[in-house]
Amino acid sequence: MMDVLYFAWVRERIGLPKERIDIAPDTVMDLVNQLRAREERYEAAFADLSALRVAVDQELSDFDASLSGAREVAFFPPMTGG
Repeated sequence: MMDVLYFAWVRERIGLPKERIDIAPDTVMDLVNQLRAREERYEAAFADLSALRVAVDQELSDFDASLSGAREVAFFPPMTGG
């Protein structure tokens, strides 16, 4: 089991703050592709990956990062400094 968290406009497009999934994707990109295939709202949320950041177990990661043993994946827009 893995928790998938959505923040800011990602959460708004998907309509959920988080969900628990029981699939076991190999990489973050595999997870994104599986989510995109679910419904149009996921496709809309993940349409422009350059506008998204991802964290695996609370560490900033890339979309090619392994999910082996991961317990949590979070998707959010880039943060601005200030």
